[in-house]
Amino acid sequence: MRANYLFTSESVAEGHPDKVCDRISDEIVDLVYREAAKTGVNPWGVRIACETLATTNRVVIAGEVRLPPSLMKKDKDGNDVINPSKFKAAARRAIKDIGYEQDGFHWKKAKIDVLLHSQSADIAQGVDSAADQQGDEGAGDQGIMFGYACKETPDLMPAPIYYSHKILQLLATARKKGDGEVAKLGPDAKSQVTVRYVDGKPSEATSIVLSTQHLDDSWDSSKVRAVVEPYIREALGELKIADDCKWYINPTGKFVIGGPDGDAGLTGRKIIVDTYGGAAPHGGGAFSGKDTTKVDRSAAYAARYLAKNVVAASLADRCTIQLSYAIGVAQPLSIYVDLHGTGKGVSEDQVEAAIRENMDLSPSGIRRHLDLNKPIYAKTSAYGHFGRKAGRDGSFSWERTDLVKALKEAVKTKAAA
Repeated sequence: MRANYLFTSESVAEGHPDKVCDRISDEIVDLVYREAAKTGVNPWGVRIACETLATTNRVVIAGEVRLPPSLMKKDKDGNDVINPSKFKAAARRAIKDIGYEQDGFHWKKAKIDVLLHSQSADIAQGVDSAADQQGDEGAGDQGIMFGYACKETPDLMPAPIYYSHKILQLLATARKKGDGEVAKLGPDAKSQVTVRYVDGKPSEATSIVLSTQHLDDSWDSSKVRAVVEPYIREALGELKIADDCKWYINPTGKFVIGGPDGDAGLTGRKIIVDTYGGAAPHGGGAFSGKDTTKVDRSAAYAARYLAKNVVAASLADRCTIQLSYAIGVAQPLSIYVDLHGTGKGVSEDQVEAAIRENMDLSPSGIRRHLDLNKPIYAKTSAYGHFGRKAGRDGSFSWERTDLVKALKEAVKTKAAA
């Protein structure tokens, strides 16, 4: 490990075109889980893989689903088809909540196409038939997933992504409250923070980048900086801003046309923003728009949960966990732990064994342990899926540290043996 270096991460606001699409896709996931619960349909049977495209006053929602009857209707031939009305309403509510009422992208005026269709029987059998054969549902796809935690911030996240998210969250909250000039900012924004590490610990911010949409056409970069700088300083909190820190606030000048009107958006294009800002590996799969039989999502949540509990248990200062799966197979093919030389008297082998003892990492085991069959996903779609506070509604359950005691005891037992 290097001791002294610079590292940079970026975040994007909920109004970024790709994040608008992530939000709509996750609103659809929540809608399906909510309708299942409302109509007495078993949430374990929910299946959805939903993608959204957004451009100038146009939204296209596509993908594969298995839906509760309340989201279906009969066509002229008497066949069951998807009823688009509730999906369109969910998308409009999301766009309105984000704050888009501009000529080129308006929650009320945008045309919305719903092109969802039934789930492929070939994919379904990999999950459903596997449950009959193995006692647990199989993974919805093959792939690798990573989880990471470190002691750089209170939420055990890498500092650069933690502070990049926080800047945009504070600005979004202030914008929506409508107090003063900050209310003239638009929904679309991107942030970036470079952190200097000294002896392996975050020491100071050496550059700060923020590009934010503004609704007042007369504003220039200097005016935008005057409005946003207090929020940036508040977000950075205890992290020192270097005396020679470079500030780049709307460096291209004017930023009035934003969101999907300025640049087309697509679900799943901000996977590094969603995870660890590049400070840890990413398996490649996106999260938004997927039910939790898709291990792209659920196993990434499980890996973060386990890594966070390892660090919270003071077994290590840093922890990376990799899980791998095959479609239709319940249990992971491999579990890999890397403590990056920070283990506290424990080995990676001991931690791997403790993980296997304390959590069933089949898709159904993950869903049970983290209680994932709920409409809790829209709020994950911006400002990161990790480093958030676990909610009373069951959201961000993978951020709990309730496995600390069990992991400590399991590692202690292994060491004694």
